[in-house]
Amino acid sequence: MVAAMMLEIAICDDETVMREEISFHFSNYMAKSQDMAYRITGFENGKQLLACGQEFDLIFLDIQMEQPDGMETAKRLRQMGSLSRVVFVTVLKECVFEAFEVEASDYLIKPLDTGRFIRTMDRVFRHIKSKQEERLLVQRGNQSQVVLLSETVYCEVQGRKIYIHQKSGEVIDYYNRMENLKSRVDGRFFQCHRSYLVNLDYVRGCEAGQVLLPNGERIPLSRLRERELTQALLRHMKARRIDEKHKDCPST
Repeated sequence: MVAAMMLEIAICDDETVMREEISFHFSNYMAKSQDMAYRITGFENGKQLLACGQEFDLIFLDIQMEQPDGMETAKRLRQMGSLSRVVFVTVLKECVFEAFEVEASDYLIKPLDTGRFIRTMDRVFRHIKSKQEERLLVQRGNQSQVVLLSETVYCEVQGRKIYIHQKSGEVIDYYNRMENLKSRVDGRFFQCHRSYLVNLDYVRGCEAGQVLLPNGERIPLSRLRERELTQALLRHMKARRIDEKHKDCPST
């Protein structure tokens, strides 16, 4: 189970009334459909949104604004590496095809229709929740840090500390126990040793009591867990092939 997180929501529209309307619809939706904490931040234009430098879980973005307009703002956000879900709010139906270029989740036509808003949010939250399940929130003193499980190669325990080794080479350390960590990660992680938890996505093999990782790195493998690791790898590879097949053949 991943620790609860605060959802960060941005509403970018040059009309105060529209920002308030979107906020009203969103708050009603959350009260009735989602048991999640959230915070809404409003922006009057794309310049303010781009300048704030914050990563949001969801951005409601008006298309017709002064330059940079909503479409250009979304393009710049993607160029900056933003992974935020974007929902365009517009009166221009002809602009919706451009939304695919910036990987928008959906679009809403003004004036807002409650039914359409709910259906759009249902789709958006399916994606948000799937992404949250791939994150680990760790507490470091008075600060919290989000760790992407997909970027985690392995974790090791030394004394009372856990060290999370990232694909980038960064090592994140915090105080906790192995049992607590195991309960908060998903099935891609395997305990190969009493002090090590490895991401099966990065396992390249095993030999001489060690797990082989990318870039020649090795970590200990308990002799009693060698066979379990092989079986876990086979199951993991099979599950991944099935997932990829489903992605290639979407249902209609």
